Amino acid sequence: MSAGHRATHWGDLYGRWLLITDSTIVAAAGWTWIELRNATNPMTLAEFWIRVVFFGYWALLLGVYRSRDPHLMGSGGEEYQRVLRATFHMFGLFAIVSVLFKFNVSRFALGMSLIVGIVFLLLNRKLSRMWLNRQRARGKQIFKVVVLGGDTAALNLAEAFGRDTALGYRVVGVCVPGYLGALGQNIEVVDRVIPILGSEDRIVAAVTEAGADTVAVTATEQLGPEKMRELAWHLSEIGVSLLVSPGVFDVDQPRVRVRPAGSMPLIHLAEPQYEGASRLHKVLFDRIGALLLIIGFSPLLLAPFRMIKFRSMVVGADKMVAALMAQNDGAGPLFKMREDPRVTMVGRFLRRTSLDELPQLFNVLRGEMSLVGPRPPLRREVEEYTEVIKRRLLVKPGMTGLWQVSGRSDLPWDEAVRLDLSYVENWSMVSDVSILWRTFRAVARSDGAY
Repeated sequence: MSAGHRATHWGDLYGRWLLITDSTIVAAAGWTWIELRNATNPMTLAEFWIRVVFFGYWALLLGVYRSRDPHLMGSGGEEYQRVLRATFHMFGLFAIVSVLFKFNVSRFALGMSLIVGIVFLLLNRKLSRMWLNRQRARGKQIFKVVVLGGDTAALNLAEAFGRDTALGYRVVGVCVPGYLGALGQNIEVVDRVIPILGSEDRIVAAVTEAGADTVAVTATEQLGPEKMRELAWHLSEIGVSLLVSPGVFDVDQPRVRVRPAGSMPLIHLAEPQYEGASRLHKVLFDRIGALLLIIGFSPLLLAPFRMIKFRSMVVGADKMVAALMAQNDGAGPLFKMREDPRVTMVGRFLRRTSLDELPQLFNVLRGEMSLVGPRPPLRREVEEYTEVIKRRLLVKPGMTGLWQVSGRSDLPWDEAVRLDLSYVENWSMVSDVSILWRTFRAVARSDGAY
């Protein structure tokens, strides 16, 4: 058995689990259809077997569409999209066939079967993913990756994988093109070291030594097309997956397209839609959402507003910053203190529950802010911005954002900037809705609030 096959044994077992549960759910959806149809107009034996064939085809399509691909498990929306595509493929085909051959079809039974199938297939994938992500947070059920590239590229990949454990990738070694040093050298990543396993010529041996099941190549220019093709052949023979990194980070999948140029694939990156954050549908989303939230929180807004105006700090707090700077827990231009003496007793409660931010709903309603966007900066912070960081000012600041749902005040400054720039570059309505949902969960847990 190859090293790659041993390493991905967890993927085989997890895939079998999904195969069994998918098939069970498809069978339940089929039983729903048949029972509802028989309750009004019993079907013939031929009609029964036609439906059995189609539902078998549905279960088969979930495999054909590779919805159980191990590299999709744990993160991203592609797994769910493939489940939906397979489902609508089957039901669309059945609709066409039923019209052509004039089948007697109960639309109610068909619709209920579709609903049962979609709801429980997606719910099963979500619950299975939650279990998988808990395992990956403990270092289990992961892909062991050997990076073929330079030190910097390996560091970037290792840090990216470390930020999102749900991806399930862990760098276990590096092969550096043209490396002539002694084996046993290491590169440091956060709280661990990654061994350098040699040059590109040792990649197959390095994979075996590290027990890896995946190779991530960042040094495509140094290798050239011939060596890349040979590498793909060698890795395929030992059951090891090959990933190729284009060297760009914080680019969401909807902006990425692979376009063939003769025999060479090119990765096309769509331009960032900076103007998207001011389009009509986002404006309507912000204004209507803010109005509904104001109405929903009106008892909280009306009661304390007249008394304390949501003040969470003592009067003149801004003038005390210089005296407290030595105790700053923040990074970059941010000033943060876990035990800030300027915060009042009531203010601590307001901050922990994020109630101090509710008046910003009126700013959103007036068009001065957005529900979702980069963190609103202070003037003194903006004065210290570099040209790169100033790009976060291309869109309106938000009441919440990626920074809010990824650690809030616990985030290092560089990570907060990266998240804000990622939002600006990859904005979409889907991401706004997702961030709002994650915000409610983060606020309920008081994650990183102080």
